Amino acid sequence: MSYSHHSMGSGSRTTRRSFDFGRTHVVRPKGKHQATIVWLHGLGDNGSSWSQLLESLPLPNIKWICPTAPTRPVALLGGFPCTAWFDVGELSEDGPDDWEGLDASAAHIANLLSTEPSDVKVGIGGFSMGAAMALYSATSCALGRYGNGNPYPINLTVVVGLSGWLPGSRGLRNKIEVSHEAARRAASLPILLSHGTCDDVVPFKFGEKSAHSLNIAGFQYLTFKTYEGIIGFDLDVQDWSLHCS
Repeated sequence: MSYSHHSMGSGSRTTRRSFDFGRTHVVRPKGKHQATIVWLHGLGDNGSSWSQLLESLPLPNIKWICPTAPTRPVALLGGFPCTAWFDVGELSEDGPDDWEGLDASAAHIANLLSTEPSDVKVGIGGFSMGAAMALYSATSCALGRYGNGNPYPINLTVVVGLSGWLPGSRGLRNKIEVSHEAARRAASLPILLSHGTCDDVVPFKFGEKSAHSLNIAGFQYLTFKTYEGIIGFDLDVQDWSLHCS
């Protein structure tokens, strides 16, 4: 599926970026369908590898949707093209956010959830850059809009992030505090974050800072779990069961 966004260039010129998303893999629930989770891969990965792993988890009531990000040049890799949900130059609170890429991916993810049955809980999870994308979707859900101002259409019931970070953290608290509805949605959205203390790709401090930024912005229903080493990849099955059943 392709998404096109317009942005203003120098002078009065308008530039157009098109985002072509890769193949989406779906893992059907083995039991009663109670929840649907869109699971997002990390930088340079694809939906297929995660769908195989998620299918093995003892969570029979969850349907997994595993999309593949567009292939695009990534500044962090010196412009080398690979699958990425958005462009990123450095992991820094002072670095620029690729709002256009974030919004395009968030809209694609929301669209994947738009046809789920009304009695099924819906959520977003991810690993590394996929976790960052899931957290951006969480803030869009709370604010009720994407960064470009378009309305966010999905009522998320759970968000999970493994070894990720929070894009767009600057000013998030102020944006939520000025809206009673945004504050209410933020306070009621369950978020489960986990990070390894020895993560050398997305350093642990970014996980900590992200959890802190979300907390002070009003996301009160947040759990942050620390693992020794790189990552404790058991996906906290009990926590998933509590949030998704």
